[in-house]
Amino acid sequence: MEAFIIALFLKRLKKLKTKLELLLEEYGESHTNPTNNFIHWMCVPLIFWSLSGILFLVSLPLLGNLANVTLLIISVYYFNLSKTLWIGMLFFGMACLAIDFYVHFHWYDHAIKIFFLTFLLAWVGQFIGHKIEGKKPSFLKDLQFLLIGPAWLMVKLYKKMGLPY
Repeated sequence: MEAFIIALFLKRLKKLKTKLELLLEEYGESHTNPTNNFIHWMCVPLIFWSLSGILFLVSLPLLGNLANVTLLIISVYYFNLSKTLWIGMLFFGMACLAIDFYVHFHWYDHAIKIFFLTFLLAWVGQFIGHKIEGKKPSFLKDLQFLLIGPAWLMVKLYKKMGLPY
């Protein structure tokens, strides 16, 4: 009898969804339109990058800049959701910082304009996508969906590559 109860418990445990799976599922509900998805593939990474670029321009003693601190905090959030997803998001964040560095030091006088204009236009694209979708952006319900958007795209990449998330 005990073996049966343990087997039943383990079977139910396998069916439980992780917090990440629940968040991705809820996020996906307002991202079913192919045009909106295409727009998200363009705009979500641009928003993430341009925001890190804006924060890159804010210097902090001993820490370098606000982008470093923010990405460290965001890394903890992703690490708590999924260790494997965290790796992909960490590499994406580091790539953003590398591009921020390049833009800042090669186009110093225009860096803030580049970052802000990209940020603004990408958000306009996002709202156009949601207008086409006919559904409000998920972050209007819960701000953590601002971090789930990039994770949602990373999970799609993981799935295409056959990687666990």
